[in-house]
Amino acid sequence: MIDLRKELQDIMSLADTKRKLVFNAFEYIWKHPEIGYKEWKTSEYLEKEFSKLGYQVHTTRGIPGFIADLDSGRKGPKVAIMGELDALMCANHPDADPETNAVHACGHCIQTASMLGAAAVLKEEMVLKQLSGSVRFVAVPAEETIDLEYRNKLIHKGVIKYVAGKIEFLHRGLFDEVDMAIMFHADTSPDKLFKLIDGCDGCITKHIEYSGVAAHAGGAPEKGINALYAASLGLNACNALRETFKECDYIRYHPIITSGGQAANVIPDKVKMDTYVRASKMARMLEVNVTINRALAASAAAMGAHVDIKDEHGNMPFHSDRIMNRLCEKVMTDLFGDDVIEHLGWDTQSSDIGDLSTVIPVIQPLCCGAVGNQHGEDYYIADKEKCLINPVKILSALVYELLRSGAHMAKKVKANYRPLYKNKEEYFRTIDAIRIEKELVIYNPDDSITLDFHNPAFHCQK
Repeated sequence: MIDLRKELQDIMSLADTKRKLVFNAFEYIWKHPEIGYKEWKTSEYLEKEFSKLGYQVHTTRGIPGFIADLDSGRKGPKVAIMGELDALMCANHPDADPETNAVHACGHCIQTASMLGAAAVLKEEMVLKQLSGSVRFVAVPAEETIDLEYRNKLIHKGVIKYVAGKIEFLHRGLFDEVDMAIMFHADTSPDKLFKLIDGCDGCITKHIEYSGVAAHAGGAPEKGINALYAASLGLNACNALRETFKECDYIRYHPIITSGGQAANVIPDKVKMDTYVRASKMARMLEVNVTINRALAASAAAMGAHVDIKDEHGNMPFHSDRIMNRLCEKVMTDLFGDDVIEHLGWDTQSSDIGDLSTVIPVIQPLCCGAVGNQHGEDYYIADKEKCLINPVKILSALVYELLRSGAHMAKKVKANYRPLYKNKEEYFRTIDAIRIEKELVIYNPDDSITLDFHNPAFHCQK
């Protein structure tokens, strides 16, 4: 009979032996930050490290990222451990890349390093011989939904179909054999080791371009149409909608101007903006997006400008699998004792992990040890033991719990999971409809054209 507590302690000890591997990976990834679909150095580094461990690495066509499988040799479910490759941009961060402004102020660097550590632990014979089923390690690109103009160009060229990496991987079939998935995320807390969440918002991503007419700003401004003024009206109009958002829907809207003019003495003829519409329910997210588009279109009409809006599905709302979350809580307390977990409710961030959660059971526990404001210039990993080694221990022990004893717990998770969509094809039909209905359909009204604001797609009517 297996002494489970001893087995878990043995896994803890194995994880401790992987410190150098994990810390080295973290240091390399932190020093080489890359944003989504450009993570070539990060992916190559991890590919080599997985190969050194004896894994066969399968890369993806045209984009960074890979998968590597560990098979126990016994039938059972496949559990995925995921790690995100990408950084984001924060120019004022002291460790930001001076050329790209990229920096791991999101904490994704701990995910891939701890995924590598778990891959080393689970491959040990004393662990692997107790498992039934397999583990897929997924190094996935482009979780941060940024740099939308570049990603839209990739879509136009046929390199990718979706702006978010997990959705692209799902589309390419890299999750087809996966029955459930786990991923850690870094967080901050002075007195807890871990956090567990119920779920988080989804989002629609928006790239907006206002077009006007350039003219001499001092000599003949009357000959121009100021696209910046039109965009400013759009910002204010959308802000005026905030009081119509119900708190229970967890709505967030946060636009930025990525290009606002070229010279102070020229009336701006092109202004570009990126933003998200976030909410806790997909239906409400779509409804709010209609009101946002209406405000943006009316603001263009007020100035006689054009506005094109490129709407893409960003993320589905994420719902943590309850059975896996409870099992994760048990593992955390078994390994680290009571009162080490903070239980969070709903979170207003969003992630493409939500899209996976509509077709397979997924959890995303948080490990504490970071400090500063996430996505801010003061964010960094302060406690490597908490943020790197603790996740290796939990990931390894959680997979062990799922796949030991004939994979009893993993089979229970599968049996009790109720997907939002019957299959990935139904899921993709749903998100593709967002693109089909909203892509570049708002135009400048003139004497012969009006906008039908009651139609979510705002088609022109002559």
